[in-house]
Amino acid sequence: MSGLKAGDSFPKGITFSYVPATPESDDSITSCGMPVDYDASKEFADKKVVLVAVPGAFTPACSVQHLPGYIEKYGVLKDKGVDIVAVISMNDAFVMDAWRKANNVKRDGIWRKIFLSDPGIAFSKQIGWTKGPERTGRYAMIIDHGKIVYAEKEPGGDVTVSGADSVLAKL
Repeated sequence: MSGLKAGDSFPKGITFSYVPATPESDDSITSCGMPVDYDASKEFADKKVVLVAVPGAFTPACSVQHLPGYIEKYGVLKDKGVDIVAVISMNDAFVMDAWRKANNVKRDGIWRKIFLSDPGIAFSKQIGWTKGPERTGRYAMIIDHGKIVYAEKEPGGDVTVSGADSVLAKL
């Protein structure tokens, strides 16, 4: 498969990995729970989701240019009906959870921000959106009840079509 486009269904059988937040571990970057599978195909089927992929947690462009827009636009995304913002990367679930905490991102109630691992970059490989052989590409998607309504991979190294403002313009 070469990318996803508006009108496509989100693929079946897509599983990511993440560390669920607990009151005991949510405030400390040095402690967390154990990773569990996250059935994205099931979880995204009845929600409006913004899926953001970054090449690596804690990397300069991802931490300074890409992620902050989504954190800052939290309220606007929620007001536009987004249920979940899912950030994926090639990093393991422990690193993704530490990156969430380092950015002071909390999970709250029904509206959720989830930091997910794309193990072995399986999903990114499946859709053909990788950055080299071992990193997730930089891209964003809007998935509305299992249907892709926006999907763009960055054409270069900058954050343009996958940034929060570009995604908001498509909601």
